[in-house]
This record gives sequence, structure tokens and C-alpha cells, in this order.
Amino acid sequence: MRRLVVIDAPSNLGLRPPTEGSVPGCYKLAGALREQRIVQRIGAYEGGVVVPPRYDRGGWREGDGVFNAEAIATYTRKLADRIEHHVRAGDFPVVLGGDCSIQLGASLALRRIGRYGLAVIDGSADFRHPGNSDRVGAAGGEELAIATGRGQRDLTDLEGLRPYIRDEDVRVFGIRDYDDERAELAELKITNATVGEIREWGVEELAGAVVQTLEVPVTEGFWVHLDADVLDPSVMPAVDSPDPGGLLPHELTPLLGALVRSDRCVGFNLTIYDPDLDPDGSCAALLAEILQTAFTGPWPP
Repeated sequence: MRRLVVIDAPSNLGLRPPTEGSVPGCYKLAGALREQRIVQRIGAYEGGVVVPPRYDRGGWREGDGVFNAEAIATYTRKLADRIEHHVRAGDFPVVLGGDCSIQLGASLALRRIGRYGLAVIDGSADFRHPGNSDRVGAAGGEELAIATGRGQRDLTDLEGLRPYIRDEDVRVFGIRDYDDERAELAELKITNATVGEIREWGVEELAGAVVQTLEVPVTEGFWVHLDADVLDPSVMPAVDSPDPGGLLPHELTPLLGALVRSDRCVGFNLTIYDPDLDPDGSCAALLAEILQTAFTGPWPP
């Protein structure tokens, strides 16, 4: 395993406020995982913090496009600079979010370097865009669409590099069996597997087969994006959209481990867990355990 480097990306710019006048608490994710000694537990080096702009939607209204767009674009470039530095150095960035819009920083960084794939482990595809919805606004629910070039140009075409990730280089795992976006993914030939299909095919078998498709020489490697809401709310209620029918820890861990342990995997990010919804810290402890096992063993879990 290459040198793991933990980077904090505490941006909540891509989520709607939980209540009027408040801000999403997922910016505390990195701090909560650090309280679980995640850096030491996975044997990582310190990569510091990429500080986000202030969360301020101003006078945004439905129909105005993505809120905080200018701030997200600024932060995406800043985070991409840090990730690009470590990937070029041969390090393995472990990026602790934040909301799902931080994935754009990784996608932009890798696009600067070459052609890379993206393995998404998420309870939803986050593929909302103007072509399929009139409620575009929260980049945290739209980042896969943005990364593949769908949406407003000030986010999809930073540095003239649109798209950051090609459709055919994306793999999506763990979406709910009732996900409305699945039909469009299939039409675009974006490979995806629902929770039900993962269970039907077997986690280890599916993970091994998909990793092989991500290790093809046409790409230079791939990134892994993990949204905590892929887990069932019975074990992970501390997310903004705790939808039923998710994966359980013993299913997620081998899937994640197969991906991050591939020689072609170049980095990883974790998003959406909200410590404000986890007063006893049990969800943070679970995530830390999953990451430790996925990255360092014992293997198989």
C-alpha cells in the first residue's frame, strides 16, 4: 500500500440547510473521525486541512441554479491542488469531507493528470441535473452529474476540462432498488448495482468483477467516493437523507476494501456523515471501524 495521507475537506457548501438559519453539520465529519483516531488506526500521514469558504446562500431561490456555485468552484480548485500534489507524488489521499460536492475536487485533480475512473458507493446516484429535474440547487445531490459534464458551465467546465470523468469510466454501487435515476444511468451505460443486486450476486464476487473493469489500461487508475448514506439507517442514521434499504457494515466493508486495496486505486473520500445527528458518537465509531478494516485488515473481515 502506498503512503496514506489524510486530508480534511470540511465543506458543507453543497447541502441545503437542515432548518432555516442553520448550516449542515457534515463539516464536522473529519473532526469526529479524528476523535476516533482514524489517522493512527489506518497508519496514515497528516495532510492538513483545505479550508472551505463560508456557507452563505445569500438571496438564492429555487430556479437560480446551484447555490454557493462560486464558492464551490473556488473550493474545488483549491482541494484539487492539494489532491493533485499527493497523487503526483505517489501518495494515496484519504479525504474526509464534507458533503458530496468535495468529490469534484478529486475529479478535477485527476482530470488535470489524465483519464481516471470513479467508483461511487452511495445510497443515491447524485445525478440530478437540468435535463432531468427542475429542482437543481444542491451540488451535494448533483456532483456525479456535474463531474460527467451535466449542469451549469461554471461548475462543469473548470479550467476547460469538461467532463472531469467520462460516463463509461464510472461505476455506481449501493443505490436503493427504487432509485429514480437508475433508468437514466442505464441509458447512458453508466454501470451500476443496487443493494438488492449486490446481495443477489454476492459482495466479494461483484467487487472483484468490477475492480477488474476499473483496472483496464485505458484509464490511469480510479478514485473511490463513499457516501455514508449507503448504509442502512438502522446502523447509520446520522446522515441528511437516511433512506431505508441500505447496505449493512459487513456488506460495505469487503466492497470498500476490494476497491481501495487495488493497485490502480489512487485515492478515497468519505462524505455526508453528520456528527450533529450522532450525539453518542456511535456512528463515527462504526465508520472508523469500517475504514480501518477496509484499509488495513484483518482481511477478509
